[in-house]
Amino acid sequence: MPSETDDIASGIIAKWSAGFSTLDADALSALYSQHAFFFGSNPTLYRGRDGVKAYFAGLPRWRAPRVQFSDVRTDRVNDGLVNMAGIASFFLDGDAPSLVVKITWVITREEGDWKIACHHVSSQTPLI
Repeated sequence: MPSETDDIASGIIAKWSAGFSTLDADALSALYSQHAFFFGSNPTLYRGRDGVKAYFAGLPRWRAPRVQFSDVRTDRVNDGLVNMAGIASFFLDGDAPSLVVKITWVITREEGDWKIACHHVSSQTPLI
């Protein structure tokens, strides 16, 4: 049975996935804290909602992008903080994933809603 913590993460994942499917930079950046740190698929650290919006606005305009989250794990740190980790498979130009990464989010209570405060993706390939 899903916990409240799982429900918090699932709700954001659903909104994030919907925003990604249309590459809606406004909808995606609204899911982030005004103090967000964001490491995506390039080495730049983006900060705040404006940084997150710039990242998504700068992505190529794929025809039918979609993302699938799997192996999602959550843990409630305290009343206002949730950790989430999982695998994100990005389908950018066909039926096979174009990119599969490990993803972590720190989700915080902000402005009466849950927002992503820290977003980090990394390679599944061992670096050392």
